[in-house]
Amino acid sequence: MSAPGEDTFPRLLESLLRNSPGRPLVTAYDEATGDRTELSVTTYANWVAKTANLLLEEYLLDPGDRVRLALPPHWLTTVFLGAAWSTGLVISTDPGVTADLVITGPEHDGSTEADSAVLACSLLPFAVRFPDPLPAGVDDFGLLWPGQPDAPPVVDAPTGATIGWLDAAGSHSQSTLLDAARAASAGWHGNRLITDVGPSEARGTSTFLAALVRSGSLVLVANARDERWPARLEGERATDVLRSSPEAGA
Repeated sequence: MSAPGEDTFPRLLESLLRNSPGRPLVTAYDEATGDRTELSVTTYANWVAKTANLLLEEYLLDPGDRVRLALPPHWLTTVFLGAAWSTGLVISTDPGVTADLVITGPEHDGSTEADSAVLACSLLPFAVRFPDPLPAGVDDFGLLWPGQPDAPPVVDAPTGATIGWLDAAGSHSQSTLLDAARAASAGWHGNRLITDVGPSEARGTSTFLAALVRSGSLVLVANARDERWPARLEGERATDVLRSSPEAGA
């Protein structure tokens, strides 16, 4: 069962901000580029606030509207999850789900989302803008986020029953998502997990939320290379591991 008072994402994040604002929450590597990004609880909450304001003010989304995430493993994915859940939006990764907004990476050309607003992320360091203009109908996250307020938007707080996820199996409330995260982390040895499973995948979503539920942290590795994995484990002092495939070495 959900812990009292922490049955929603924003309540859980508020608790972390009160109790351990400076500790690392999300650390992300991209083995292909060598980039490393570390977000403390406070920094993560700031990104969530800015992004939530963007979703509400730029796209006029309302609680219950659907956001489809089509991003690879990246720290921004965790930010979009937090922004959506803080404002009562519903996340899906299913291309068959009709969405009010589609969030993509740098490879998107906008040609398949004629009925949805499209927000593209360059996935460059510091979430900067694309170096070249995007196709018509595709917005650049790097241009939009810097002007957003740092304060969380004033919205009706989600409840535990607020839908947070939609997939082929149906809809899942925030309380259900957090309960699944607690169950997923029941076998953890500590509270610092390293993984190459993307946060918008079903397992990855539970893993990201589990880090919050356990007052721990997540180390996310994109384009993981097995030969570098032991060094990442040691360097990040990871207590637990989740790999994307059973064949991948721990």
